[in-house]
Amino acid sequence: MSFSFSELVTVVFTLFAVIDIIGSVPILISLKQKIGGIHELRATLISGILMILFLFAGDGFLRILGLDIKTFAVAGSVVIFILGLEMVLGLEFFKSEKDIKAATLVPIAFPLIAGSGTLTTIMSLKANFSDLIIFLGIFINLVIIYVVLRSLNLIARILGNAGLIAVRKFFGVILLAIAVKIFAENAHGLIK
Repeated sequence: MSFSFSELVTVVFTLFAVIDIIGSVPILISLKQKIGGIHELRATLISGILMILFLFAGDGFLRILGLDIKTFAVAGSVVIFILGLEMVLGLEFFKSEKDIKAATLVPIAFPLIAGSGTLTTIMSLKANFSDLIIFLGIFINLVIIYVVLRSLNLIARILGNAGLIAVRKFFGVILLAIAVKIFAENAHGLIK
């Protein structure tokens, strides 16, 4: 099994762009304020477990459930769309239960970090890259995710309230666009 640094860089940047942890900062700050905190390490580990599971068993797992990747992507796009609406309109669809453990899994670990786009991308990278390269790419991205999650208070202080509102609305529109794109790319052929 050969190791290529250029392939690793390609996989790392592909996953970084799809995960878009920087773009998720406004909603993560908002969720952190709503639920009273985020378990950064737990969110990172759960996301990592989901990504690694999908790397090695994604197709089989979805087949067992009677699903395919397109159905999975459409479902994830709906959740992402609702999160985007929350950010743009200032509404609350996901009621905060003040349960940090529950929020760490949904919506932080899935679909924000290890969403349908990320999991689909991991499975499609398998066509061109070795499992080792993809695994290392996932690991590097998990380190970045953890650092960003740990830095949310600092980022919030730097941006201030007005900055957070502006960035939240901007990235809300971006999330809506990503959700529509994922939906459009995967919805055709689902309805018979």
